[in-house]
Amino acid sequence: MASQAASAKRQQDLQVQYSTYKNTLQQIAQKIGDVEQEAEEHKLVLETLEPLPGDRKCFRMINGVLVERTVKDVVPALRTNADGLKKVLDDLVKQYKTKQDELDKWKKKNNVQVVQS
Repeated sequence: MASQAASAKRQQDLQVQYSTYKNTLQQIAQKIGDVEQEAEEHKLVLETLEPLPGDRKCFRMINGVLVERTVKDVVPALRTNADGLKKVLDDLVKQYKTKQDELDKWKKKNNVQVVQS
């Protein structure tokens, strides 16, 4: 009877660990989606602004305040932001793959098989 209780406790612990892994992966995937969307918006704005003359007036939202700038002022900042987003995206993808590999190793180590209901 004690071994059944220990087995049930171990199974419950494994379920909690599995849920934690899955939630972490889901959160990282959500962040990846958000960053991808923002990077796509930056790309779209850059594609729109680049053919325009540098002295043309444009508006940019900075900390919730709409400011007037010129295209030549805004494009370099947008490029810098887009490059930063790309780096963040690469880091998040690496983090996701690492966590996925960790989950796979954990599943093998603990002989866990996922049953879909």
